Amino acid sequence: MTTPSHPAVNEAASTADFEFAALNEARNYRRALAREFGPHLRGKVLEVGAGIGQMTLAFRALPGVSEIVGVEPDARFHAGFVSNNPQVRLVRGIVSDVPERTGWDAIVSVNVLEHIEHDEAELKSWAGLLREKHGRVCIFVPARPEIYAPIDRDFGHFRRYTRPELRGKLERADFTVERLVYFNLTGYFAWWLNFRVRQQRTFGIGSVRFYDRFVFPWVHWSESRICRPPIGQSLLAVARA
Repeated sequence: MTTPSHPAVNEAASTADFEFAALNEARNYRRALAREFGPHLRGKVLEVGAGIGQMTLAFRALPGVSEIVGVEPDARFHAGFVSNNPQVRLVRGIVSDVPERTGWDAIVSVNVLEHIEHDEAELKSWAGLLREKHGRVCIFVPARPEIYAPIDRDFGHFRRYTRPELRGKLERADFTVERLVYFNLTGYFAWWLNFRVRQQRTFGIGSVRFYDRFVFPWVHWSESRICRPPIGQSLLAVARA
């Protein structure tokens, strides 16, 4: 996850790491994201905004990934990343600090793009890294501006995306969108109630654990096996450079 040390990242974020505690409890959620992106992550993969490497653990276990490299600008998270992924190379900076400008098969980014003010410029820089091999970008971002809440500001989110908005930005960055779906319909209503209506400013770790263990598996099964929802808490995109 990208943080305020990136020069283009929202400096209004009031906390650096309290998302990580919730993500640590969301084991089924992390596995689901890895399964969603798994068919598209092959060869040499760059993870932009790797944070302390919680998603890196899931992505590097995918059978098609031969190498994964993390990119994280915030020095506070570097030790955690190395501890979680001692055999994975970490670029301690931003995408422009990645020394290899060609040869990438895929880029994956989970809950990062919403932190970056000039997100289209960021997408164009990713497209440049992938263009040689016509690689894919796998993106996961918060969705639906109508549920933007004070906690989004606390996280440093510039925006929550709609499907047309994200499609347009990807296409203007010279990507061809192959997949773009909403994710986690139940989470949309939970976010609206807890954070938009009640204006809560923190996650209850016990609530996250309960939702992840007993609710989310059924939600994701129905969304991935029966029908994708018309709206959702997040958007999942796959596009080719």
